[in-house]
Amino acid sequence: MSAQGIFQLVLLVVVLALTAPPLGRYMARVYAHDPEGGPAPAPGDRVFLPVERLIYRLLRVDPEREQRWNVYAVSLLAFSFFSVLLTYVILRVQGALPVNPTDMPGMAAHGAWNAAVSFTTNTNWQWFSGEQAISHLTQMVGFTVQNFVSAAAGMAVAVAIVRGIARRQGRTLGNFWVDLVRGTLRILLPISFVAAVLIVGLGVTQNLHGDTTATTVDRTVTATVVDADGKEHTDRVDTQEIPGGPVASQVAIRNLGTNGGGFYNANAAHPFENPNGWTNLVGVWMLLLIPFAFPFAFGRMVGQPRQGLVLLGVMALLLTVSIVLMSAVETGGNPAVSDLGVSQASSAQTVGGNLEGKEVRYGAATCSLYGAASTGTSTGSVNCMHDSLTPAGGAVPMVLMQLGEVSPGGVGSGLIGILINALLAVFIAGLMVGRTPEYLGKKIQAAEMKLVVLYIVAMPVAVLVFAAVSVVLPTAVSSLANPGPHGLSEALYNFASAGNNNGSAFAGMSTGTDWYTITQGVAMLIGRFLLVIPALAIGGSLVRKNKVPVTVGTFPTDSPLFFGLLTGVIIIVAGLTFFPALALGPIVEQLSL
Repeated sequence: MSAQGIFQLVLLVVVLALTAPPLGRYMARVYAHDPEGGPAPAPGDRVFLPVERLIYRLLRVDPEREQRWNVYAVSLLAFSFFSVLLTYVILRVQGALPVNPTDMPGMAAHGAWNAAVSFTTNTNWQWFSGEQAISHLTQMVGFTVQNFVSAAAGMAVAVAIVRGIARRQGRTLGNFWVDLVRGTLRILLPISFVAAVLIVGLGVTQNLHGDTTATTVDRTVTATVVDADGKEHTDRVDTQEIPGGPVASQVAIRNLGTNGGGFYNANAAHPFENPNGWTNLVGVWMLLLIPFAFPFAFGRMVGQPRQGLVLLGVMALLLTVSIVLMSAVETGGNPAVSDLGVSQASSAQTVGGNLEGKEVRYGAATCSLYGAASTGTSTGSVNCMHDSLTPAGGAVPMVLMQLGEVSPGGVGSGLIGILINALLAVFIAGLMVGRTPEYLGKKIQAAEMKLVVLYIVAMPVAVLVFAAVSVVLPTAVSSLANPGPHGLSEALYNFASAGNNNGSAFAGMSTGTDWYTITQGVAMLIGRFLLVIPALAIGGSLVRKNKVPVTVGTFPTDSPLFFGLLTGVIIIVAGLTFFPALALGPIVEQLSL
């Protein structure tokens, strides 16, 4: 790993160490409930409570009335269905709506379906170029709003499950609408507002302009154009249309809410979205802030901070190893290029590593840090093109998604995923010693394990089935830009991204077809709701149980032994599931270099 990469990683760790713990403590107070019913007093009540009460009246919600897990799940599904419908309508009719200075037309039905599902499920996969297909109103009212509420919904589910673990012989997990509102108003909005102002000051674009015409410096460029009569002729190109828009406000919540997506097609590689090293560092910090704060919140909510530290350690270990591996491969470069024997190529390999598809402002080390952080957090934002990574380098973000994105995962979804793996780990430990497994005093029995299996199986089925069909179906194969192992990697990566609600891509393939927009939309729905519904059911099952006392036979889940067991379970489950596909894709491609 280069000195530049080490410096960035150390600086990031320091900033996260200073900010994630206090945010976690604050989040625990935001989601705390009064024993007599309703949300407990929290910092900022004088400012936020009047707004929350107004929202509750408009929604006709009683904040003091809690919900059982099934009612909580129905509320989530109803809200998500309305979000998909509203976003779909906005996309379809955006050409007739105001605040559209570039006259963007409405989107086709299958494309609007894909985009609506994508932003509602916190995936933010974009088969289109944002600056060439989306109006400013759609960006603000459609996408930015979903960036907030989809993230808040994921956080709400995570908190509901934590309540199921922490409470004794209860029946309810909280109120979805209260958790949604409080997460949006008290956590996401304040931080994203400050972050947006900060990155505007650092150079990120924020306006309501359309395209600005600029005269190019080089006036020797020519292009073939078609006139009104249909005749082709060569014309000189001496002007350029530079797109503007509300970029910073979108970028802030995109990263903070681990949404992904980009105002511009090049995403965080675009200088208007990510102009310099400071905005890049702030972006990575925002990706990781809430996911790493959640273990601290978990520890406080269950009354055992050490339990949260174990989960935090596993998350941090998986992410750190991934960053180091990806950086080592990408800064080392492509051996096939070095073997050419060309002095210039060898020099470039030594200085910059594999620079294809990378912004020269950042280079291989920064690409590796950003890429691992974004795929480890279900964000999907990128500052380099992942399809141009070396085979081994491209395998790292792919594997991070296939782990279930628990390193540290998305806002809420990361904590959910690692808790599910923790239940599986204690169950395996119980089988080995012949004792009923327990987690934080709650017995883990057959009912919970059936739901754990459903959670673990749902995503791989969506990823592997759709990817397998895509490499044999002629209409899908025609979208692949490369034959052989890399073509398989493209299909596998894109469905891993959709099924894990990530949103990044191996962009060498065409995904704007009916096949991909429809099937990826289905994979996104599976990756969201066939995971959170079983997770809520687990919370509903655990909340009804009493806590058993700790004895000499209790397996401690706040120990280094459990840390190792949990790490191993995460890696082994993903390895058994995806290794055959990886062996046919990036592994064989790397060995062929």
